[in-house]
Amino acid sequence: MNSKTALITGGATGIGKKIAEELAQRGINLVVNYRSSENEAINLAKGLIAEYGIKIELIQADVASQQDCIKICEHIKQKNISIDILIHNAGPYIHERKRLTDYTFDEWNYLINGNLNAVFYLTKEILPNMREQKWGRVITIGFDRVETAPGWVFRSAFAAAKTGLASLTRTISLEEAKNGITANMVCPGDITGHWKETNISEATLQVISNIPVGRPGTGEDISRVVAFLIDEQSSFITGGIIPVTGGMDVLGKVHK
Repeated sequence: MNSKTALITGGATGIGKKIAEELAQRGINLVVNYRSSENEAINLAKGLIAEYGIKIELIQADVASQQDCIKICEHIKQKNISIDILIHNAGPYIHERKRLTDYTFDEWNYLINGNLNAVFYLTKEILPNMREQKWGRVITIGFDRVETAPGWVFRSAFAAAKTGLASLTRTISLEEAKNGITANMVCPGDITGHWKETNISEATLQVISNIPVGRPGTGEDISRVVAFLIDEQSSFITGGIIPVTGGMDVLGKVHK
C-alpha cells in the first residue's frame, strides 16, 4: 500500500483524524480536506510527516458546496495526485433535536448536500482514474441500521441523506466491481466528544454500563475497520454496510 494515496474529507479532527493516522501508519499518502480546522490540519500533517515520512496535501473546502467539491478535484489534478482511496468522512450534523417541520430550507439542503450530494460530486470526478488503474476503494460513513431505511426521530434530514448514501454506496459497488473498485459503508455507534480521537487502549479503562461491550467506542474502532476494508486482500468485500456500535441500539437511545 506504500504507493497508494487516500483522500479523506473532514480529516483534520474527530474520526477523520483517527482514520488519517491509521492510514499514515500503513504508509499511505494522504490528501486531507478540512472546512474550518486549519490549525488542526496543519498540526496533523506536521506530526504524520515527521513520524511516518508520508506525503500529505491539505485542502480547505466545504463539501456541502458543489463548487468546493470541484475545487478539491481541481486541486488534486493540478498537483498531479492520483487518488486510490476515497473516504467520505465529512458529514454535516445538527445536534439540536428538530422535527421535520422545524428545519429551514437552508438547513435541510445543507445536510442533504453535505452527506449525500458531496459523495456524488467527488466520486464522479475520482472514479475514472480508479477505473484506469483497475483498482480503487470507496468508503462512506453511515449510522446503525441505515440500510433498513429506519425512521430516526428528530434527525429526518441526516437520516434521509445517509439512507440515500447507503443505496448509492451499494450501487457504486455493483457498477464498479468489474473495475477492481470496492465500495463499503462503515456505521459508527454512539462515539462522541473526545472519544472520536481516542485509542481503544484508553477506552478499555472505562466502564460504560449502557453499552453491551462495556466500554465506549473510539475513533480507532472505526479507523481499524476502514483500514481493513481498503487492504489489498479485502477485495472480496464490497457493498457492505458494517456497524461498529459495541452492540448498542443507537436509534433506540435517541428515542428515549
